[in-house]
Amino acid sequence: MRAKSKILQKRRIRIKKRIRKKMTGTAEKPRVVVYRGIKNIIAQLNDDTSSTTIISVDSRMVLKDVKEHKTKTEISREVGKLLAKKSLEKNIKNVVFDRSGYRYKGRVKALADGAREAGLEF
Repeated sequence: MRAKSKILQKRRIRIKKRIRKKMTGTAEKPRVVVYRGIKNIIAQLNDDTSSTTIISVDSRMVLKDVKEHKTKTEISREVGKLLAKKSLEKNIKNVVFDRSGYRYKGRVKALADGAREAGLEF
């Protein structure tokens, strides 16, 4: 099992590098970066021209406000909504979505759908 996970991790990093060559974020149109851990999911808005993080949101922020039990996919959708809410407060509406080599399904897709529902365009 351990060898298979190493192979999958190398594959994801290879895909991440290939995606990263093609997309950059600017101050007007920042890049949404997704990190999917075992328990948590993190989304950031990055400006690559000045190498800064504009906004960072993770599932622990959402879990503080939620009282009832939710699945990881539902929490990911809430993270996307919170990211969109914070970005709209800073007058950022258009973004570039960087899935960081993860497949566009499950929690990554839920985060993107939540951000779209709350008003982000990508």
